[in-house]
Amino acid sequence: MKKKAPYDSIITLTVAALVSIGIIMVFSSSFSHALVQRNDGYYFLKRMLAWTCVGSFAMYFCAKFPYWKWERYANILFFLSIGLLIAVLTPLGTELNFAQRWIFIGPISIMPSEIAKFAVIIYVSTSITRKKDKMQSFVNGVIPYLLIIAVYFALIFFQPDFSTAFVVAVIIMSMVFVGGMKLSHFIGLSLAGAGAISSMIAYFFLTGKTYKASRIIAFLDPWADPTDTGFQVIQSLLALGSGGLFGRGLGRSVQKHFYLPEPQNDFIFAIIGEELGFIGSVVILLLFLVLIWRGIRLAINAPDMLSCLMATGIICMITIQVLINIAVATSSMPVTGMPLPFISYGGNTLAIFMAAAGVLLNISRYVNPDRR
Repeated sequence: MKKKAPYDSIITLTVAALVSIGIIMVFSSSFSHALVQRNDGYYFLKRMLAWTCVGSFAMYFCAKFPYWKWERYANILFFLSIGLLIAVLTPLGTELNFAQRWIFIGPISIMPSEIAKFAVIIYVSTSITRKKDKMQSFVNGVIPYLLIIAVYFALIFFQPDFSTAFVVAVIIMSMVFVGGMKLSHFIGLSLAGAGAISSMIAYFFLTGKTYKASRIIAFLDPWADPTDTGFQVIQSLLALGSGGLFGRGLGRSVQKHFYLPEPQNDFIFAIIGEELGFIGSVVILLLFLVLIWRGIRLAINAPDMLSCLMATGIICMITIQVLINIAVATSSMPVTGMPLPFISYGGNTLAIFMAAAGVLLNISRYVNPDRR
């Protein structure tokens, strides 16, 4: 397949800007925690820089690797991701903060659920491309992917990690929809999924016996228990509110000093709002909007079904995680652990997102230049 265009420079620059902002904000938000907990204020910064190097290599490799060659490795990635998700639930997995989501190999940690996102995009893209003529059939075209959703959802949910399980389900359904499933099937399954999630939330809320129930209650009224279940939400809102229009200034956050747990990760957007203000927060959102816009354009103008589905899955993954992370920080949904793509601390997450951006860059080389 002949190359027709250079890499999409807007995607490259946008990802570079987001990662650069992430490095700065991870250092700013984590210094106090790292100094007290690790006796090294630069602990998270050094690891973030190391993983940025890994992610940059992954992005470069995926940008050079022809997207259609991923088809050869789709089954391997699928079974590898399933195997890792099973392994993390065994004694091979390590439990941290009441969740068993990591496999440690020496100083390196592997988060199978992050690998699963990338693997499922490659596998489902390849699968739909091979059976595109059957996608109108509910039995042959839809049910197989519902079974895949069920397997991934169950394995990730029991870690427990409901938010990531939900993201994987949304990614698969978006790709199946773009792949040609009937609109009536999509609407019916969407309503059924919404009903199932609503029933699950209602069950947790009514029983009130799990940490999920406490998070739902805290979302509805965080001030009912401001020192326990509502603490994170209140501190996040205080951070965002105190930032005002221009922010307190880089490095001058108050809430990062042991008020917000994991300020360099799940609540990094709150620290951005506090230090950089409304203006800084809007800049971050605009960068994500530009990246999502370019990804949608790639999917629309993709040279074939495979590249269209890959771009769809990648952009869906980025979009849904941005929405969830910011919704949690602004108390628009119950608290859940979801990193902000390219910005939050987390080596596996950063490497996977940069690799996915590399796939987008490779696809961009085969789009008709007149349609970019």
